[in-house]
Amino acid sequence: MPHKFKRVMLKLSGEALMGNEPYGIDPAVVGEVAKEIKEVSRMGVEVAVVIGGGNIYRGVAASAGGMERSSADYMGMLATVLNALALQNSLERMDVPTRVLSAIEMKELAEPYIRRRALRHLEKKRVVIFAAGTGNPYFTTDTAAALRAMEIGAEVIIKATKVDGVYSADPVKDKKATKFDELTYLDVLQKGLKVMDTTAISLCMDNGLPIIVFNLKKPGNIIKVISGKKVGTIVRVKK
Repeated sequence: MPHKFKRVMLKLSGEALMGNEPYGIDPAVVGEVAKEIKEVSRMGVEVAVVIGGGNIYRGVAASAGGMERSSADYMGMLATVLNALALQNSLERMDVPTRVLSAIEMKELAEPYIRRRALRHLEKKRVVIFAAGTGNPYFTTDTAAALRAMEIGAEVIIKATKVDGVYSADPVKDKKATKFDELTYLDVLQKGLKVMDTTAISLCMDNGLPIIVFNLKKPGNIIKVISGKKVGTIVRVKK
């Protein structure tokens, strides 16, 4: 199958791995995600992944509850490592060579993040999973995805969510919410739309990196996005 992109950054929320579970990781959901990544990799696309940790621990929520922010954020980073290892295990069981690179050094579990090493893995057609965010508190995994995407020269960030694009309001709570097919970065910032956090959007805007937001729950959507089909919402410089 022809593909539009050669190298992509897939941003997964931790919540996406929960499935219908109230907490933690649903192995069936991880398996489905891994299956699609395998298909994309077989198409010759170089795939990098950043996963959040909200299904296990949310640093911001803990901080709001009184915990010191830096400690809470570091705990959230560790949660992303758990998710990264779960996805790696699922991919390798499907014979997809995968490497986890962590921004926080933990040699027994993952390789330390080194940009040139990440690029080498991608060139060898290994799936690269970036864990532990940026390695710094006060930055989200959205920002980590934007930063790593820029560092590795990804052509696009594809962000998997629970809904089929970006809406004017939460479509679950507001039935009158309208879906956008295309947006500019300024639209997102000015309208306060929850695509990614403002730091991540600003990074993408400054470097002209497009973002495609789509529904992970619909099987085959990752492949459709990579193939250049109109799926979800695209955020870029001009409509």
